[in-house]
Amino acid sequence: MITAAQCRAGRALVEISRETLAKLSAIDLPVIEAFEHRIEKPDQQTITRIQAALEMAGAVFLDESKDGGGVGVRLKFDGASTRRISVLEGEGGIVGSDDVP
Repeated sequence: MITAAQCRAGRALVEISRETLAKLSAIDLPVIEAFEHRIEKPDQQTITRIQAALEMAGAVFLDESKDGGGVGVRLKFDGASTRRISVLEGEGGIVGSDDVP
């Protein structure tokens, strides 16, 4: 189950508004606002629906790990996206010296 901070961060990463998240999750906008502002914590089913909508939009939520890493959120990349990024990273050709005369 995600935290309010993960909800805000996930929404920012996938670049959607609270209004869009409300539509995607079928949760009322005031419920999402209250959750993100830590005014009121919704029930587990509501949080699960919010999380599922954010995951569908491309967010991946990370649980607290045993090695001391905290909870977090990142963008999901599929194989096609990874290949495209690899192509874009190599487009510049050979890297030269950054020294400016």
